[in-house]
Amino acid sequence: MPLPAELSLDFAFDEPTDEAHLRARVGRALGVAPSDLPPIALRKRSIDARHGVVRFHLLFEIGASDAVDLGAPHPREVGPSRVIIVGDGPAGLFCAYELARRGIGCTVVDRGKTVQPRRHDLKSLHQGEAVDADSNYCFGEGGAGTYSDGKLYTRAHKRGNVRDVIEILARHGAPEAILTDARPHIGSNRLPQVVVSLREELERCGVTFHFGARVVGLLTLLTRGAARRRAVGVRLADGSEIHGDHVVLATGHSASDIYVLLAELGVRLEPKSFALGVRIEHPQPLINRIQYGPLASHPTLPAAPYRLAETVDERGVFSFCMCPGGFIVPASTEPGGLVVNGMSLSKRSSHYANSGLVVGVEPSDVERAGFRGILGGIDLQRRLESVAFEAGGGRSRAPASRVTDFVNKRASSTLPASSYVPGLAATNVADVLDSLGLPIADRLRRALRVFDRKMRGYLTEEAILVGVESRTSSPVRIPRDPETLESPDLQGLFPAGEGAGYAGGIMSAAMDGMRIARQIATLVPA
Repeated sequence: MPLPAELSLDFAFDEPTDEAHLRARVGRALGVAPSDLPPIALRKRSIDARHGVVRFHLLFEIGASDAVDLGAPHPREVGPSRVIIVGDGPAGLFCAYELARRGIGCTVVDRGKTVQPRRHDLKSLHQGEAVDADSNYCFGEGGAGTYSDGKLYTRAHKRGNVRDVIEILARHGAPEAILTDARPHIGSNRLPQVVVSLREELERCGVTFHFGARVVGLLTLLTRGAARRRAVGVRLADGSEIHGDHVVLATGHSASDIYVLLAELGVRLEPKSFALGVRIEHPQPLINRIQYGPLASHPTLPAAPYRLAETVDERGVFSFCMCPGGFIVPASTEPGGLVVNGMSLSKRSSHYANSGLVVGVEPSDVERAGFRGILGGIDLQRRLESVAFEAGGGRSRAPASRVTDFVNKRASSTLPASSYVPGLAATNVADVLDSLGLPIADRLRRALRVFDRKMRGYLTEEAILVGVESRTSSPVRIPRDPETLESPDLQGLFPAGEGAGYAGGIMSAAMDGMRIARQIATLVPA
């Protein structure tokens, strides 16, 4: 009987994982002596801590090849630039990478700075200085993910080749563990170097990058006999222009000025659902006890994650971008507004666990709150962020409440220690959330009680809610043809990634950028 291509096995928490033992377990499961087994390779490793019993799920490839060329095919020397990519986040960077695999030249422009000067701007932000609207946690080399954790887990396996993206990242310096971890993670201390390595390889192949290059206009042309105008380049804030045959818009979920620009050009936009809420922070040892039980302090176990979801009044309430052993950071992009996000370093060794805790918002909710038009969701975000800024008292201080006070509808007078460096203002976060006229706070309260039944101890005075988490995704989608992936209103314009409404996170954005590149490759021969 032929051997299966894959085999999944459960391992006890303290079971050996050396190669000899792994081969013995696989051989026993297949009824084959270890010496008669073909090469095996561990392909995925996950932890199952349900019901207070910790065990590992391991997926093996049977008959694995020893020679693995990670991330092949690799970029090669490109021809003259034919494509302009706006935004150097995952969608833009991986679009450029996929084009370079085919020898197609492109120019990548980004409003922000490269990794190192961007780091200095983030340090200033943590010290309470005003946000740089073009260089912050959302804008700059690598996009929002560069300094916001580097989670690679995705359920969007139908959108592209997940393994390909993982291998490309590993080839450029990401930890080898991402190749096998079921929930791979790079960390905000290591991802910047990975992003730089990707750029440097593309530059060696002839791809051009421009930073500090904010796009303020699209160049269009209407040729004789054409049914619609064509995108032929971009205009930058310094007045310069860059011309090309195709323009990829990969600007991320926070570049609201791009939507205004598109609307003025008559490019179709659509409102879409998104989510608003807060960051919830617990002591990580508490989450470990809830998830791992008696083994919570075992040194071989990682900082425990969690995922929670509930439906309240036909709206989803859910954890978002959970960061074990992480930090809450200021992620504002505009002066006078306050946004928080989460991140963690590769070792996830912080004393704190944080997660977005958000409520789904539909376009009808936006209208009900009095925000009209296609860009009403962006106006709503901006209003909430302004209220949060005022409630925090400025200088990136964030309004916060103990979870127990929030559930009992009262303000907090004291707060426990937190990972949020700029500082917290003890208040009633519900007042900030309720300023929109939507029942965000009420839905969060009701969901928190349910979450405490799912994770006993989750609702505790040791936990705090920090406001506001408002950039989970863009409230706007830029429609594109499902086959050509172009805007139906502007030929040669390819909306991509989170900012266009077609991704949510590093992996899905990267895969969407690669999909765009493959489509462009059918139009622009190398």
